[in-house]
Amino acid sequence: MNLLHEKALVFDCAADRLFGILHVPSSNPRPLGVVIVVGGPQYRVGSHRQFVVMARALAAAGYPVLRFDHRGIGDSDGASRSFEELDQDVRAALDALHGEFPRLRGTVIFGLCDGASAALMYSRQDPRLAGLILANPWVHSEAGAAKAYVKHYYGRRLLQPGFWRKVISGEFDAAGSLRDLFAKLRISAKGSSAPRGSFRERMLAGFAAFAGPVLVQVSGRDLTAAEFVDLCQSDARWRAALDRRNVVLRRYEDADHTFAAAGALTTAVADCTAWLDALHVR
Repeated sequence: MNLLHEKALVFDCAADRLFGILHVPSSNPRPLGVVIVVGGPQYRVGSHRQFVVMARALAAAGYPVLRFDHRGIGDSDGASRSFEELDQDVRAALDALHGEFPRLRGTVIFGLCDGASAALMYSRQDPRLAGLILANPWVHSEAGAAKAYVKHYYGRRLLQPGFWRKVISGEFDAAGSLRDLFAKLRISAKGSSAPRGSFRERMLAGFAAFAGPVLVQVSGRDLTAAEFVDLCQSDARWRAALDRRNVVLRRYEDADHTFAAAGALTTAVADCTAWLDALHVR
């Protein structure tokens, strides 16, 4: 296992400064780097230090890793922006990593949630990309979320002892739950097709066109992951993109959205490391 050290990195993105942490193997760094693109309102540390744990593990395996704050998040400058507007930030991070390690032969982007969405929308723009790791990609639509809630939440709820204790004790609000269920059924019946130019269509275009290796990680206890899986099952275009030989799908049945349980995160990171090792970038 490589020894490693970490250092703060400041780099430019348009007229703003971005801040990140570079994880550096101290000897024999591999020619493949990793850039972590955060999702949601997170910054470079991640929920329960998820990205710190991941970056250190990957660097210990010899991979240079950069986790960073995009504009408007954490310590970075600039106005807040959505995941649909991160192309410049992602490119700046890749530029910074390759500037620190000019012998890199390629870089893999790891993205969680809408970080994965941003990675897919960026993926066709940069020949330095050697692969993508997509954890619980965000493909949200009102109808899709309602469908996932009905299909996955209500079914699981019926199997929980706590639910039946509430029913027996009279604490269960049957009328309210039925109203919620019927409302979600009505919404899910509308369909979840995405308009031309929407972020989901841009994600799909990137996913279908990216010919490099892709690792998709989906959690079993996460409605975001459930909505993604449902979309891939119901939409032939998404199913075709997921079923290609260059795509590996890993399921973590007991994991939540951010792999909060120590065992789930350890397993997910180990899978990332093994997948990177198998790329054989020289």
